[in-house]
Amino acid sequence: MKIVTFNADVTPELGVPVAYAPARKIITPLFARGVVLLSEEQPVVLCAVDAIGIGNQGYDTWRETLAEAAGTTPERVAVHSLHQHDAPRIDFATGKIMEDQGLGGKNYDNKYGRQCIEQVANAIRSGLKNPQTVTHFGIGKSKVERVASNRRLLGTDGKVRLMRWSKSKSPEAINAPEGLIDPWLRCLCFWDADRPIAVLNYYATHPQSYYGQGDVNYEFVGIAREARNKALPGTLNVYFNGAAGNIAAGKYNDGSSRMRPILAQRVERAMEAAFKTQNKTPVSAADLHWKTEMTALPVSQHLDPEQLQAIVNDQDQTAKERAYAAFRLVWYQRASQGHQIPITCLHLKSASILHLPGELFIEYQLLAQKFAPQRTVCMAAYGDYGPGYICTEIAYSQGGYESSPGASLVSPEVESVLTEVIRRLVTSPQDKKQVKSNAEK
Repeated sequence: MKIVTFNADVTPELGVPVAYAPARKIITPLFARGVVLLSEEQPVVLCAVDAIGIGNQGYDTWRETLAEAAGTTPERVAVHSLHQHDAPRIDFATGKIMEDQGLGGKNYDNKYGRQCIEQVANAIRSGLKNPQTVTHFGIGKSKVERVASNRRLLGTDGKVRLMRWSKSKSPEAINAPEGLIDPWLRCLCFWDADRPIAVLNYYATHPQSYYGQGDVNYEFVGIAREARNKALPGTLNVYFNGAAGNIAAGKYNDGSSRMRPILAQRVERAMEAAFKTQNKTPVSAADLHWKTEMTALPVSQHLDPEQLQAIVNDQDQTAKERAYAAFRLVWYQRASQGHQIPITCLHLKSASILHLPGELFIEYQLLAQKFAPQRTVCMAAYGDYGPGYICTEIAYSQGGYESSPGASLVSPEVESVLTEVIRRLVTSPQDKKQVKSNAEK
């Protein structure tokens, strides 16, 4: 097996729109980084981007361009945003609608998005000239203390009684239990003998401490990631956000500037512990297997294309409202026409890495782990950002922000669709043999 690491600076210029305001200051650079894995199969590309979201045509273009650069197919490219809220959005179809309305550069900047992709593609092409040999593969995990908490606090009637956001000063929200989370950070490490080449880190939480003024930064997860790069010179650390749609730091974060480095240190400690306690085994090119399920997600019935188009055309509406309507219109048109999103899984030794779209609920991540209890199951969500929040079926009857019409663009049936796709993908041939053996016994 061989590996190519790549790292491209994708920091926007001042004035480029980030999540909620034009970029007014660069606190830290932004990066798009990852690995290309070369085995007996076609190359696999895993890429993590400091962006709030990459959706619809933007997501397609990222995968197509990186696939061409790596000499593979788009279905073997997984691109994920980390969902920082002071980082850009990339969606070329939505951006084109805004340009046609005379609002180019408002909320979306297509020129910036295309420059990002080309920079990453060039980094991959350059890296392919000197791939590195992988002799060993390591798997580790460690608990992250006092960061993640569930955002949805339910009352005795089973309905959401309180939303616990990324920051909170409410005593009730702070004192309530963490709720359902996945507290484990998992790391996968590629080695050349005794030299670590790349570490992929997986953890599930909204990564915000405070945000919204256009101060570009990679947030506390990025601070932790960069600290690990300094601790391991010559090793590329990559961070992927898991199924964090209903997970944030609200129990432990009051939104003050002092909390960002504190949260970063807590994540960094888990990254370090996972790396130091990893189980390292020999690996060969024959150990890598990639599985793809092209999946159409059920579109939400609340989306009205005529109403959305009317908002897009309405000059009395704000640019933000028109951009939101354009984004929903693009997703509706794609989904209603049966557009399929690649949901994929990389099997490598005893690890499985699932790649899924949207702001996925943590229940999907925990379910995937139950489907393959003998394996280390990692999940990267925030792939195609088009669907918005992807909740569990019951969540759509519980209230709360994530399942509201403004947040989720898929219907409650999405849970049954994704459950079966995840089950098929995460189950490896070895798992099937074990299940059969157990049944026979």
